[in-house]
Amino acid sequence: MENQKGQVIVVAYPAQGHINPLLQFAKRLASKGLKTTLATTPYTIKSIYAPTVRIEPISDGYNQSGFNQAPSLAAYLDSFKTVGSKTLAELILKLNASAGSPPVSCIVYDSLFPWALDVAKEFKIYGAVFLTVSASVCSMFWRVVNRRQSLLMLQETDDDRGLVKMPGLPPLAPSELPSFLSQPESETHSPYLAVILEKFSKLEENDWVFCNSFQELETELLDEMLGLWPLVMVGPMVPSAYLDQQMEGDIAYGASLWEPKADQCMKWLEEKALKSVVYVSFGSMAEIAAKQVEEIAWGLKASGLNFLWVVKGPEGKLPDEFLESVGQAGLVVPWCNQLEVLGHRSVGCFVTHGGWNSTLEGLSLGVPMVVMPQWSDQPTNAKFVELWGVGVRVKKNEEGIVSRDEIEMCVREVMGGERSGEIKRNALKWREAAKRSVSVGGNSDDNINEFVAKLSMPKEG
Repeated sequence: MENQKGQVIVVAYPAQGHINPLLQFAKRLASKGLKTTLATTPYTIKSIYAPTVRIEPISDGYNQSGFNQAPSLAAYLDSFKTVGSKTLAELILKLNASAGSPPVSCIVYDSLFPWALDVAKEFKIYGAVFLTVSASVCSMFWRVVNRRQSLLMLQETDDDRGLVKMPGLPPLAPSELPSFLSQPESETHSPYLAVILEKFSKLEENDWVFCNSFQELETELLDEMLGLWPLVMVGPMVPSAYLDQQMEGDIAYGASLWEPKADQCMKWLEEKALKSVVYVSFGSMAEIAAKQVEEIAWGLKASGLNFLWVVKGPEGKLPDEFLESVGQAGLVVPWCNQLEVLGHRSVGCFVTHGGWNSTLEGLSLGVPMVVMPQWSDQPTNAKFVELWGVGVRVKKNEEGIVSRDEIEMCVREVMGGERSGEIKRNALKWREAAKRSVSVGGNSDDNINEFVAKLSMPKEG
């Protein structure tokens, strides 16, 4: 379809959890009549297939294998800023020179790339940041940066519990905060934290601040933040087939950095009874310690339930006799198509790390959750899963490990415990809310339509 509504470049950080929502947003924009290009690194492009979206490379300075080539995370992010800015500018010039296409009118950029806004300003076009975490988590960083509030200033003693209280949010224990705030001194986290703080220091310079969430999910926060920063809810960014079905054939994100064992998983699931399977996956970035893997394994076995478990990397972490002992009750794979699995009739519970994409997928498909957070925004997401009434959080022991008994208890509670009926009803309620938000007339769909209409007009100034 020839279209002259405008042209947008969507810039994605080359990690599975960032590519998925940004690519889905690009597909949404294309379905609304915008000419849309997804820009990411050369070594990830081969893993992306999206017929309605043009895919183009920009460089991070490590074109063979990216982050794995870099001497450190700080060096990688610094290189991406320098080389990425240059190659993004070159891409804009290339697209502007394409015959028959409207000029690039906007850059929608991953929130880990605050430098992309400078490129947009250089070309005097619109700039929009895309937040890949919840609005609630973003509000915490915004308040720390823009209100100059340290965590010590945010904490209020309540029966000596030291709860952190912020407008529009429930009281949070320090352990329920994003790890970037609760453990800012961590050397592993500090380069990411620097980027996050830079992003929130210039948030109001964006023409739009898009968030992969939906209004009904975070209404209280949105009321509190109204007018403070230009937040626009556009989520959940989940393939259309699982929600509104507005986009024909949109059954998958269109990107996978690992080879999923789709046929094996689907065949195994087909043999299981309705809502009898526990699906276990901790996302693309979490590294689970061998001791924790062992506890998960024996907790799943003790539950007596069927389980499908994604274990990335060598299976040497699994106890030697484990797979043999569970037989056909358990299937362990290195990767799978998570949406297909969550959408299968036999799956009744999702044991997850609580990454924002996985949380939204669980909500969107109405699957009750057991949350085992690791880092980043996951502790906060786990808290909200409980508050939304769609699952339970695990508790760690004094060694920082979730025991096999705890895993067994939580899984049993969600699958058939006293609260399981209420949890399942809440999960279906939120699924319908997610569907409404992206359907015609829904808040997220209306917000995207307004953005598309605005791009048909040139940027002033």
